[in-house]
Amino acid sequence: MDQRGDAMSRTAIINVVGLTSRVLGPDTPRLSAWAERGGLIRVKPVLPAVTCTAQSTYLTGLPPAGHGCVANGWYDRTLAEHQFWKQSNHVVQGKKIWETLRDRRPGVTCAKLFWWYNMYSSADWTITPRPMYPADGRKVFDVYTQPMGLREEIKADLGPFPFPAFWGPRAGIASSEWIARSAEWIEQRHRPDLSLVYLPHLDYNLQRLGPDDPKLGEDFREIDRVAGGLIDFYAQRGVRPVVLSEYGITAVTRSIALNRIFRARGWLAIKEELGLELMDCSASKVFAIADHQVAHIYVNDPALLGAVRSAVEGVAGVARVLDAAAQRAEGLDHARSGDLVAFSTEDAWFTYYYWADERKAPDFARCVDIHRKYGYDPVELFVDPVIAFPKLKVAGKLLRKALGFRMLMDVISLDPSLVKGSHGTCPADASEWPVLIGTGNLAAATGVEGNESIPATAVHDRLVAACLG
Repeated sequence: MDQRGDAMSRTAIINVVGLTSRVLGPDTPRLSAWAERGGLIRVKPVLPAVTCTAQSTYLTGLPPAGHGCVANGWYDRTLAEHQFWKQSNHVVQGKKIWETLRDRRPGVTCAKLFWWYNMYSSADWTITPRPMYPADGRKVFDVYTQPMGLREEIKADLGPFPFPAFWGPRAGIASSEWIARSAEWIEQRHRPDLSLVYLPHLDYNLQRLGPDDPKLGEDFREIDRVAGGLIDFYAQRGVRPVVLSEYGITAVTRSIALNRIFRARGWLAIKEELGLELMDCSASKVFAIADHQVAHIYVNDPALLGAVRSAVEGVAGVARVLDAAAQRAEGLDHARSGDLVAFSTEDAWFTYYYWADERKAPDFARCVDIHRKYGYDPVELFVDPVIAFPKLKVAGKLLRKALGFRMLMDVISLDPSLVKGSHGTCPADASEWPVLIGTGNLAAATGVEGNESIPATAVHDRLVAACLG
């Protein structure tokens, strides 16, 4: 290697979740203008096309079989526990982009702002959502930072991170605005060579309303304002802005509850605690960990493997079921993956629900509780519509909390039909694929006209080239 190292162009990779070429248009003038100037490449999504998998592939250049992030959550066979939305960067196997850049130019610095797996990484500055859980049962919203002292410094200048706007019924633009301001704050004080910035705003109403709802225009204008302002900010400081997205969201009309199907066949073990039902994964013959349009199916009784596959393939809304050989072909064969992996059709998604009687549903089912549920739950974006005066009910619960009493914020619906958008599979229409903006035009680079897309595993090298260009 040249001991001087390669030249480094300071770069900011802005992850605008849910951005596709279909979204770009009159309601996104600044992002559209940047796509026109910087070049737009469609990205064939990695499977499953979910947050943790997509980000890990972009940052390592590896498929899930290589980096190990087979979904946002999975079942740990050793611990006999399901793991969802973990934070340790040690989960991600393989060299990350900032480490690759350091090999080429020693001393490269990196700020990782709200991208997932953000704790204990080798990045120089990190900020990630991280509540505190005191022994009295409270949940205190906060962030985790590295260096540790960064947390109080940035909160003193920007105020507390608006955690309820990051996920749940109140999720909205305020969280993306705060993250964008934190990116500017880090840039002004530390001037990282590489900044990774996560703007989640489009994720919310694309799932609540579906991608065809005309009310989304306001969401497009809001994220265009925030992302466009960040693009201008970086450009004025000589930092190259690159815009990236993880997946496109397709309209859905139905949900699939595999665990209810397994329960009906006698394959699912249920344990009752305090009058409510919990799934006993390790005692079950078969169970599923659901995540948007993918479900990892764990078969504890190998003799049932064929029967399980046949049963799942016969479910309306299931597009295909991958056995071990098919997982290898898709780059999804990893110890964390299910014995079978199911993908839904574009108009369907998998829910983790397993109870037959809502009165027996666990207490966390009606809460925003991303770690205890046996799968991702987009219904957490909705307050239960059967609650007559939801604001009054929430205010009463918050008052109890303020007075020091324990309370359960059980205001989430159990109706999966509320969800109108999902992701995880590869849409047939490439206009619903994620995009890479600002690394140039593929046709110009390759000399092949009409070559407008790359696989997700190729994004890493495009980003490295942009940083060193």
